[in-house]
Amino acid sequence: MSSKGPIIIIEDDHNDTDVITAALRDNQVKNELKTFTSASIALQYLSTTSDLPFLILCDIRIPGMNGLEFRKAINEDDFLRKKSIPFVFYTAAVSQQIIDVAYDMTVQGFFEKPPSFDQVKEQLSCIVAYWSKCLHPNNF
Repeated sequence: MSSKGPIIIIEDDHNDTDVITAALRDNQVKNELKTFTSASIALQYLSTTSDLPFLILCDIRIPGMNGLEFRKAINEDDFLRKKSIPFVFYTAAVSQQIIDVAYDMTVQGFFEKPPSFDQVKEQLSCIVAYWSKCLHPNNF
């Protein structure tokens, strides 16, 4: 993780992507935002890039490889797992079962998308601020 690295957003809904990116920009986040509508394409990017992303924000319901499968693929890949990129689910797919599975996969956060833009801004501000201040193996 590098606090200056890109924020990876995996979201298949273009409206949600627009809201998330607008909220991050309104919050003065300077990181490059890399958006993917497909988890498999995001996985390919992470496997081949020399970038050390700051944070992954991932939806659960994505066509093809879903968010849980994406997280599992990262955990099972030594190269990606050792990058230690903070992984946060940012989704409307919320249930006790999904949350339990996500935390069994060692996600670092699970957030339900709020209904208003101001709430999205506030939530994302907290997430980015936390990871900006957190000590991390690749940023110590």
